[in-house]
Amino acid sequence: MTKPEVASQSLLSLRALFEAVREGRLDPADAELQARSLAELAAVEDLGFARVDHHRAIRQGFPEVVFGPGKTPDQVARIAAAIVARGHSLLVTRTDAAAFAAVRARVPDAVFHEQARIIERRSDAAPGRGVIVVAAAGTSDLPVAEEAAVSAEVMGNEVDRLYDVGVAGLHRLLREAGRLSSARVVIAVAGMEGALPSVIGGLIAAPVIAVPTSIGYGANFGGLTAMLAMLNSCATGVAVVNIDNGFGAASIASAINHLP
Repeated sequence: MTKPEVASQSLLSLRALFEAVREGRLDPADAELQARSLAELAAVEDLGFARVDHHRAIRQGFPEVVFGPGKTPDQVARIAAAIVARGHSLLVTRTDAAAFAAVRARVPDAVFHEQARIIERRSDAAPGRGVIVVAAAGTSDLPVAEEAAVSAEVMGNEVDRLYDVGVAGLHRLLREAGRLSSARVVIAVAGMEGALPSVIGGLIAAPVIAVPTSIGYGANFGGLTAMLAMLNSCATGVAVVNIDNGFGAASIASAINHLP
């Protein structure tokens, strides 16, 4: 039996449970246990090499996201097809053109964002309440910034991109103070010494999610220096995600932006 057939059979069985309770043939407590079993069956789709969590959106507000590295193009494509078949938004991070070609064969309307290294296909998502500003210190930080920006957009948020505003030319940032102040959340992406989130955090009231990047010379230590600087920010309201983790920053920003 295929997975769609299993899901259909589960719906029929659930209806049968309701009928049995209505007719007095089944105790409600027993029906609840059986219904939970049916829900668990529908929640996970076993592809052999992966178990797709179709209830992630119910628990966390957005469907399961596919992390591309370590997966073959065919594996990425099969997971993507399973997600789209259930009507969910598709988001594949840290991926490449080879994986996109395989996904496109199964999901023809999927889109590839080369700089962000993202494959996506959007379905209806609850809109965020405000604007997420993604601020990047330098052009070299754009792959991580675009990962954050595209991920946030797929999650239903309006995104304002504010790029090349690092503290080496502070006037570039200050002239955009109005855009920063209008944001509900700011994602600040920076390598080198990682000073940008502290400066933004000192200018605005909205929360700032700092993303250290691995961009920088030797003493940057692959982003460790930037991350430690962000963790030691004297500005309040600054939170820090892992090095180069644009997707993680987008997830947190989206959760904040969807709060009442």
